[in-house]
Amino acid sequence: MSMSREWSEALARCQREGVPHVLLSLVSCAGSTPREPGAKMVITHTDQFDTIGGGRFEYRIIEQARAMLNSGASDTKIERFSLGAQAQQCCGGHIAVLFECYPGAKMNIALFGAGHVGIALESILRTLPWRLTWFDSRTDVHSHMLEHHGPRTRIMTSYSTESIDEASQWITAGTHCIVMTHDHLEDEKLIYQLAQREDLGSVGLIGSKTKWQRFRHRLAAQGLTDEQLNRVRCPIGLVNTGLKRPEEIALSVAAELLSKAPAQKEEKQRIRGIEPAILKEIAQ
Repeated sequence: MSMSREWSEALARCQREGVPHVLLSLVSCAGSTPREPGAKMVITHTDQFDTIGGGRFEYRIIEQARAMLNSGASDTKIERFSLGAQAQQCCGGHIAVLFECYPGAKMNIALFGAGHVGIALESILRTLPWRLTWFDSRTDVHSHMLEHHGPRTRIMTSYSTESIDEASQWITAGTHCIVMTHDHLEDEKLIYQLAQREDLGSVGLIGSKTKWQRFRHRLAAQGLTDEQLNRVRCPIGLVNTGLKRPEEIALSVAAELLSKAPAQKEEKQRIRGIEPAILKEIAQ
């Protein structure tokens, strides 16, 4: 990820693009320390931005930050360090570091089609903490897509009528795919590829039951199995109201995608975040 080495710019971009990251902040210092309270740095899976002191101490907290990222959970904690005893640094002071872990986008969505419904759907999905990859084979609509999209939406301008058969290679495991292009033949080609992927979150196709019956018959003739075809949802949308405005269809599809988002476990009894005793000890 190419960006400024400043923690503030790195944080803004990670938040904007849904990149998993940990924000580290010095919240308490005693004795001789390389930085003062308020110093911050940002850690991603592959990079680090700014510094809160360097040396073995910083190396250790980067390891801890990446362990938090690897867990995939959103978490907050405070760790205290003795620079002399724990990091063999001659300054010998004591510090406390606040770790704030942001696991990144909760869902990855691949949206094929930038027609009326596609545009309406993107405008809804951009408000959620998801990463969206947007495809349309019509190169003449790419300029509109580039000018009107959310901060976590990636426009695949390399996708065109010549590359439809290669679309699946751009989609990562776990992605939820929605197919709603302007062309039924393109829809069919995409479904042929996506239905063969066992590792996708889901595959949805806009259209009626009649459309899917015709698609299913033709795709079976092309060699797709019942198991593969059963991976496809058509029609799509959480509620079949019969409403046909693009925004109404988009809202129903977004609600269906939301129902597939990972549920957040509710732990009412366990203290979440930083233990009050630790905060009290640091404040004294």
